[in-house]
Amino acid sequence: MSNAVLQCLPASAREARRLAGRLALPLHEIALHRFPDGELRVTVASAAANTIVYASLNQPNDKLLALQFASEALRRGGTKRLVLVAPYLCYMRQDAAFHAGEAISQKVIGHLLAGCFDRVVTVDAHLHRTKNIGEVFPGIEADDLSAMPAIAAALRAAGFDPATIVVGPDEESRPWVGDLATRLGLDHAVARKTRRGDRSVAVDFPNPALFASRPALLVDDIVSSGGTLITCAQALQAAGATTIDAVVTHALFASELVPRFFDAGIRSIKSTDSVPHPTNAIMLDQVLADALRKEIGA
Repeated sequence: MSNAVLQCLPASAREARRLAGRLALPLHEIALHRFPDGELRVTVASAAANTIVYASLNQPNDKLLALQFASEALRRGGTKRLVLVAPYLCYMRQDAAFHAGEAISQKVIGHLLAGCFDRVVTVDAHLHRTKNIGEVFPGIEADDLSAMPAIAAALRAAGFDPATIVVGPDEESRPWVGDLATRLGLDHAVARKTRRGDRSVAVDFPNPALFASRPALLVDDIVSSGGTLITCAQALQAAGATTIDAVVTHALFASELVPRFFDAGIRSIKSTDSVPHPTNAIMLDQVLADALRKEIGA
């Protein structure tokens, strides 16, 4: 049995291949077979004492079941330490019961994964009232990495106008917007957002004059329906921003929405590869590899 190996769900094979290259580990794709009645058969490769499983958890329901099955097979095959790398972590938004009878999905998923893995590594988890990622995964190690180092490196490589102002769509974005602005030596600002529903928001800025005749860089952790990004871009246009570009950690939106972003004044939109998407332009393999060195004794 080898000491360490990387295995992945099929949907994450491309990203896992880059990470395996960074870590100089063999990569095996976990085989999934769906029976006519919808049930899954999961087949893992030969176990290693230390196994890292890569699975981004967008479109998560089948993946969560596949991970449970894979962990059982790996443990039975001899894996002693099992680590999940989930660059996008699902079901984090529901961290409380907002209405009678609602399930707290964050708690359920946290306990489910903690029962399968010894460590979970994710990126920019969508935490609200939860103080840190450790609260999500009781009894195991957990790391919530920042995508900002990778985003900053990509922006430096591409070049940017030093007059650019980094903009967050709401108060929750302040920590990562401030971090990115500091890394790049740029000013930053955060909008005030009022949510009217799943797909309707209102956005305004305390000091709109700040954006007059300046490029703006919109930064968000997750874009799904795109409503917040579009509304924020429209507010920036109204405030006189010369250009508007957008960077997103987790791109969950349908690719058909991209023309709507352009219509709203967004010149370009780039995302990390936490979720496979046509807008992927920023790779996270170095950030993830740095966090995983101890798993392979490097």
